[in-house]
Amino acid sequence: MRATTIHAPFDMRVEDVPDPVVQDPADVVLRVLRACICGSDLWAYRGESARQPGQRIGHEFLGVVEEAGDGVRGFRRGDLVVAPFVWSDGTCAYCAEGLQTSCPRGGFWGSAGSDGGQGEAVRVPFADGTLVKLPAEAASDDRLLTALLALSDVLGTGHHAALGAGVGPGSTVAVVGDGAVGLCGVLAAKRLGAERIIALGRHTARTDIARAFGATDVVAERGEAAEAAVRELTGGQGAHGVIEAVGTEQSMRTAVAIARDGGSIGYVGVPHGSGTGLDLSVMFDRNIALRGGVAPVRAYIPELLPDVLDGTIDPSPVFDLTVGLDGVPGGYRAMDERTALKVLVKP
Repeated sequence: MRATTIHAPFDMRVEDVPDPVVQDPADVVLRVLRACICGSDLWAYRGESARQPGQRIGHEFLGVVEEAGDGVRGFRRGDLVVAPFVWSDGTCAYCAEGLQTSCPRGGFWGSAGSDGGQGEAVRVPFADGTLVKLPAEAASDDRLLTALLALSDVLGTGHHAALGAGVGPGSTVAVVGDGAVGLCGVLAAKRLGAERIIALGRHTARTDIARAFGATDVVAERGEAAEAAVRELTGGQGAHGVIEAVGTEQSMRTAVAIARDGGSIGYVGVPHGSGTGLDLSVMFDRNIALRGGVAPVRAYIPELLPDVLDGTIDPSPVFDLTVGLDGVPGGYRAMDERTALKVLVKP
């Protein structure tokens, strides 16, 4: 089969690789119908996170089961399924608690020795604990299929951030970051009943999506100017909940500064940079809570899936560029240069 591999910073290739096969009775082999490029993939692309030459890449995908191991009980050939961005056994204490990202036998797609989602097929370990079945008819609905792909990562991650930020009916929420996760954070905050949603972002195409997703206000400034703007919008108090979807020192400092005393920050931006941006004495004095981390999206898919299927929420607008498998290297360039928000891949 053909799959995307990374060989060095900015050196992405689509190459012939061995076809995946069932290696364990709990495996399935999945033919990929939709995949995409994540903002976190760019850290490997830029050389900021290490990869072995030739390593696979990509962790967001959905597709059709082609082959199932003898031990698989929940799936059979022909089933349409979505894969969360980690696999998990579904039986350990962490999985039972809804924290599949800490499963001792789990792992990330594209890690050394595993298949990546940006290819024609994937071997899925622990299929019964990992995959979620989708309605077969969705395979013929291009928009719906694209919206369902967001369940593999960005929609669940935005939801995780909103929960961490304590979003509830009537609350005021600020969202730091106008990438796909931040925009899905807006969507999640609206779904959870936020009354006012302030999106921080400077790119009109992205803030237009934020408004469509439910943002009531947009702040284009950064740093202290952004802090002042949010304070002005909130009568000097700040937001009850802040979604931090960037992961830099500056974005975290902004999140703390615009949080209301007694408020919460839900952080899901992959940390990168020289520091945390946190001053615990400030957070202590102002009773600011910090919750978040890597999102256990497998736990959220059953809750979010019905709302995507019936159109209550539609995350598909975050995908603004579509490529075939051969176009994946160009898709990375487009996201790196910020000419694309999130690239959809149709193998």
